[in-house]
Amino acid sequence: MPSPLRTLRRRVLTPNTAETKLAKRGFHEKSPEARELLETVGSRFLEGYAYAVESGAPAEAEHRLETVPDRFRGFAYEGAGMGFAMLDGLPLQGRGWVGGFLAGRGADHHYMVYVGIGWAMARLPRFRWPDITALDPLLRWLVLDGYGFHQAYFATDRYVHGRFRERAFPWPADDSPGYVNRAIDQGIGRALWFVGGTDPRVVAGLIERFHESRHSDLYGGAGLAAAYAGGVDEAELRDFRERAGAHRAIVAQGAAFACEARIHAGLLGPHTELAAEVLCGTSAAAAAKITQDLRPTGRANGPVPSFETWRRAIADTFATTGRN
Repeated sequence: MPSPLRTLRRRVLTPNTAETKLAKRGFHEKSPEARELLETVGSRFLEGYAYAVESGAPAEAEHRLETVPDRFRGFAYEGAGMGFAMLDGLPLQGRGWVGGFLAGRGADHHYMVYVGIGWAMARLPRFRWPDITALDPLLRWLVLDGYGFHQAYFATDRYVHGRFRERAFPWPADDSPGYVNRAIDQGIGRALWFVGGTDPRVVAGLIERFHESRHSDLYGGAGLAAAYAGGVDEAELRDFRERAGAHRAIVAQGAAFACEARIHAGLLGPHTELAAEVLCGTSAAAAAKITQDLRPTGRANGPVPSFETWRRAIADTFATTGRN
């Protein structure tokens, strides 16, 4: 049972679930069912966050995270990733929370945990940011994806409607700093699936208002969200695929990442399987295998990081096989 001090820590640090309501955020409401799905995603995220900040050790939070239903467990682990990164960044809490989490069951959800770390970066002062050099050099770009999602979700007027881009964002100089805004855009694209209420017409319309140079990364992020979060039927998925136009292959890449994340965590559900069939033209297992087979084994330095080389190779595979 959590100590009174840790219970207080949870109450002080955990955002109110009202912040995840579509009406509060001003997001598009496609239907009551879509609203319920997206608000449940938000509440489960905060549930996982609360488990982390209230725990005495990562293993304690893991036990509670495993009780979350499969469809939403990945979001709870994402929230826990944010929570443990917040603890690492706060004075008097000590370090090593995220590392301990990733050494345990968090390893099965490492994609989501990395994204959650980005949420914490958006809320912590920069001198308290986590040490991203300790993370997997290939996957740590997902931290910026999480940062971009947070900013688009909570600062929608500025990052979505105002189409703001970061300037002089601190990132290791040897890690392709010129790619930073592209990684952030992938998170913004993921958030647009929520801002647009899972409505393909609205989501595509939001993307098209950005400069054309940003469309690919935004569509890739939205494709990932479409497959991971869902909220659409087959006809809507086909509509989104068609609206993506020249970016259909990168939408498939994002969906394939979602398949890999869910399968790696043992959380594959019918909505992700359907998204794989429509957006990737194959099964979720086959889409995930493509990401695994093409995963880089080395690290590329320079303007284009291995992460982007990986994304592009996946997209090219879907394009050249005629699936997109």
